[in-house]
Amino acid sequence: MQQQHKQSALFWRSPAMLLLFLASLLLFLQGAHTKSEADADGVVAAPVVDASTSNLNDKIKVFTVASEPTDGYRRYIRSSHVYDIEVTTLGMGEEWTGGDMKTAGGGVKINLLRKAIEPLKDAQDTLIMFTDSYDVIITARLEEILEKFKETGAKLLFSAEKFCWPDKSLANKYPEVEGKASRYLNSGAFIGYAPQVYALLEEPIEDTGDDQLYFTKVFLDETKRAKLGMKLDTQSRLFQSLHGAKNDVKLKVDLDSNQGTLQNIDFMTTPAIIHGNGLSKVDLNAYGNYLAKTFSGICTVCQEYILELDEKQLPVVTLAVIVPQAVPFFDLFLEGIEKIDYPKDHLHLYMYTSVPLHDELIEAYVSKHGKKYASAKFVLSTDLLDERSGRQLALDKAQQHHSDYLFVVDGEAHIDDKAVLRELLKLNKQFVAPLFNKYYELWSNFWGALSDGGYYARSHDYVDIVKRDLVGIFNVPHVTSIYLIKHSAFEAIKFEHKEFDPDMALCESLRNAGIFMFISNQRNLGHLVNVDNFNSSVVRPDFHTLLSNRYDWTKKYIHPDYANFLNESIPVPQPCPDVYWFHVVTEAFCDDLVAIMEGHGKWSDGSNSDKRLEGGYEAVPTRDIHMRQVGLDTLYLKFLNIFVRPLQERVFTGYYHNPVRSLMNFMVRYRPDEQPSLRPHHDSSTYTINIAMNNVGEDYEGGGCRFLRYNCSVTETKKGWMLMHPGRLTHFHEGLLVTKGTRYIMISFIDP
Repeated sequence: MQQQHKQSALFWRSPAMLLLFLASLLLFLQGAHTKSEADADGVVAAPVVDASTSNLNDKIKVFTVASEPTDGYRRYIRSSHVYDIEVTTLGMGEEWTGGDMKTAGGGVKINLLRKAIEPLKDAQDTLIMFTDSYDVIITARLEEILEKFKETGAKLLFSAEKFCWPDKSLANKYPEVEGKASRYLNSGAFIGYAPQVYALLEEPIEDTGDDQLYFTKVFLDETKRAKLGMKLDTQSRLFQSLHGAKNDVKLKVDLDSNQGTLQNIDFMTTPAIIHGNGLSKVDLNAYGNYLAKTFSGICTVCQEYILELDEKQLPVVTLAVIVPQAVPFFDLFLEGIEKIDYPKDHLHLYMYTSVPLHDELIEAYVSKHGKKYASAKFVLSTDLLDERSGRQLALDKAQQHHSDYLFVVDGEAHIDDKAVLRELLKLNKQFVAPLFNKYYELWSNFWGALSDGGYYARSHDYVDIVKRDLVGIFNVPHVTSIYLIKHSAFEAIKFEHKEFDPDMALCESLRNAGIFMFISNQRNLGHLVNVDNFNSSVVRPDFHTLLSNRYDWTKKYIHPDYANFLNESIPVPQPCPDVYWFHVVTEAFCDDLVAIMEGHGKWSDGSNSDKRLEGGYEAVPTRDIHMRQVGLDTLYLKFLNIFVRPLQERVFTGYYHNPVRSLMNFMVRYRPDEQPSLRPHHDSSTYTINIAMNNVGEDYEGGGCRFLRYNCSVTETKKGWMLMHPGRLTHFHEGLLVTKGTRYIMISFIDP
């Protein structure tokens, strides 16, 4: 309750906006009484309602106070529509004069309500219900609300809470309550007969006075309390205040419909008005994902307030690429950025990195694509701008360009669906993000709950959302990596914080401003790469990450044709008997692995003496580097097991060995002035693979492999293609003479 109105000033960006708002407000308020809601963009929705309640709207008048249509207000109004409750909003579009609400305040609510109900002051058969709106959700029809009220025997019933606020010194003056009942008055919700409510409000109060203290003093006056028939809902039969009551309530979600009910488990009641007072806003948001029929088997709220994009008047968006840490597969990341399906003349591009590893690719991207965008700016590591400043500059640029939205994509968030921006725009939120998570892991770009210190806590539905067992749009307390922010939220954003990193600071500033952060998992739009333990200091660092980033490693290094060779109906080329040819890896695989080996540089001398081997003797020596020398033996064994073994099982039917064993995985270098060829030999393997790492005719001349028993040679080797053949007995072979250039091949002796 204390923080409802403190961000009102953020809404007014200019006098023009004020006029625009007032015009749209008239349409909005008209919609509020026709059981449909218009949001700030004029998009109309039609939540499910029960018309049987409509006659009670004449007998129960519901009021709230709100100065601007915040996300919390829209949620409140939606919940009222769901249960066919007509709400009269007081103070909408007016300047808030009730204080900043950081401490005491809110007296203006009393003054507005007094004036509004004056015509009803003598209507003894009329009930007045008042609730806050920014942090309140209605969960029942008027019939149920009326029944719960009558059961109390009160003429005037107030919500109750666990804390005596704002004057703690009054705590002992309250009547005693039993057990876990809530002892103290809360002003966020009350209901009573019109004459009693009007009498309650007869004492004057300054707009900046405190409404809760005002009502508390009336209640603590035994004479006035008796005269008004005033009671507190200490057992939460009708009203539930959440602050301090986290262990008193339980959200029950039907497994078939996903509809939720909030129950007070201390008294086994089902309150109809849920109030996230004080520090319980995050809890209310979590419960609110399931209350008021947001689900009905499917996500019904997902279909409401959708924005239809007009191709002739598309929003202007600042696209901010933020890379504050070294990330793997940044080349693939940039491919996803370039493919975003949105007119680039409606995108202002901003790219930031503080990492030298990524400077070259960012500069190259802007050089190649920058002119397609409405504008393009980049900040490199040499500019020495820290992350907070880098993110703030992105926001500043969005404001300078008068962008309608800021779309932030961090370097670990890979876009897989080019429609991502359009999909987010259609959701029509002030802040919304797509669910991105790491492949094969539950790590994602959102938190479902917060600890008391404002850090990560696991929510009850986190796993279901990440695994998409539950599909919808969810209000969460923390989002990172990729998100879309509407201009109306720009002024609320802060990246500076004494304790929190920039992402946490951003999210805290939005929570404090009452701006909801939504995560949508309705469509799989992308994923996160794993940056943990990414070593950017090694040569070609992406190659080293198969074990931590299998999906992206496969995408970059395994050729798209690989899958065809697993298809039994597609024949596998055999250039020689029982010698099979597969297109397995990409040029990037070959180039990166050659670069790693040349970067290591410690090629063997080609002699029989080899200290790397047990016994120190090599019968058929080559100039080579073993994978274990460059720290890649474990990775390469994984590569052999995942990608090579299935091919072997297809062509050499009946042989099965999982996992594969290979003691010898090495790259051979042939040069005319070093070792140009290799004498005939058998391999110490059940089968051998030989991957061509560069191109004959381009990088070298000559070379190839001759199988003596069959008098059959493979000389037109192709980069990225793998030869597979038996190692012993039948396939005695030799390496043919390289006459010019350098030939590289990658060899594995499998199952020796």
